[in-house]
Amino acid sequence: MSTDLSPVAADLQDERLINNQGLAATATAFWHRLKGGELGSLPVVFGLLMICTVFYMQEPRFLSSFNLVSMLQFAAPVGIIALGIVLVLLLGEIDLSVGSVSGFAAACMAVLVVDHGQSMLVGLLAGIGVGALIGVAYAFLYTKIGVPSFVFSLAGLLAFQGGLLYVLGTNGTVNLPDDSFLVNFARFDFVPESVSYALVVLIVAAYAVTHLVSRRRRTAAGLSNSWLPVVIAKAALMLVGLLWLTWYLNIDRGWGYLWVLFAALVVGLDLLLRKTRWGRYIFAVGGNEEAARRTGIKVTRVYLSVFVGCSTLAALGGLMMAGNLTTVSQSSGTTDTNLTAIAAAVIGGTSLFGGRGSAYSAMLGIIVLQSIQSGLNMLNVDSSVRFMVTGAVLLLAIAIDSVSRKARTSSGRG
Repeated sequence: MSTDLSPVAADLQDERLINNQGLAATATAFWHRLKGGELGSLPVVFGLLMICTVFYMQEPRFLSSFNLVSMLQFAAPVGIIALGIVLVLLLGEIDLSVGSVSGFAAACMAVLVVDHGQSMLVGLLAGIGVGALIGVAYAFLYTKIGVPSFVFSLAGLLAFQGGLLYVLGTNGTVNLPDDSFLVNFARFDFVPESVSYALVVLIVAAYAVTHLVSRRRRTAAGLSNSWLPVVIAKAALMLVGLLWLTWYLNIDRGWGYLWVLFAALVVGLDLLLRKTRWGRYIFAVGGNEEAARRTGIKVTRVYLSVFVGCSTLAALGGLMMAGNLTTVSQSSGTTDTNLTAIAAAVIGGTSLFGGRGSAYSAMLGIIVLQSIQSGLNMLNVDSSVRFMVTGAVLLLAIAIDSVSRKARTSSGRG
């Protein structure tokens, strides 16, 4: 009688967790995660496929390269703002003022550049600085005075909307120079075709190397690893998919620098959240603040970094939106920017209950919302219907989050 004496990974010592490598074992583990409420991005990806299918059947131009490029360009600024919302939602908090902050920062930049003759660099730094200072003020109100985030951000929504009107003055509108760096970057500049293909190869190579290094470290630490063919298959699918999408977008204008900036911010924030101590602290505080405090985490610093990050991203999104529209007006950031940014983060998969979410939630969510808006506009549907559809999608996302949360609790996953 033979006995298997091969070592078992340290995190699989419990006989209930032992899992063999292979396709069947990988599929079984995936199924158990789904049953346990670990849905990940599956609902939003499935929903996006359904949306694209329905609109394409009604209007084939919906999936044209021209429309896809336009969708990405208009989605990027609000997507950057939604990234900040992801951060505060991970802590179980909310910021209702991101739209007003984005408009106020853009107004400060535009007035400095156009009315006071400052360089675009100075204007951009001033706008981003305004956002950072607002985040510091929010953190002080929350950690030192104890004002709930809902209250001070609601006050900020009104205050910075007033600040926007005050900064713009009687003119009410400031047009940015068409030849300025910001306008060219956010509206007219696109990645050259040859460079775009090289970027795709570099991105996939970085993905593969990162996972291989992670596997080596886990093996050295005596921990289990995902099945290597799965990692290879994911990298191959990513390479083929991105190369095809890049070719298709290059039929029109290709990847805009604005979207590339947004994607870089998403990837960078995702790495910070998953691979750094700061990211682990955010999830810990969002999961259980008191437990995090008792383990020695500087909770106040975590809140400070998150509120500053949220407001700074809101300001950056407002600046990019101003460049994309080539103007700053009294309506900048004050229409449905707040609700769209918050809805994008939630629809993309970030939990309202804190402690669960991903930077990619902002990207997926804003693509879903932009797809709905673009498709309904192509069908000449009234804007009232768009708001109702967006509200229904948001409610569905929250319902899925609640159901999956209950499933995680009942399965012991928390």
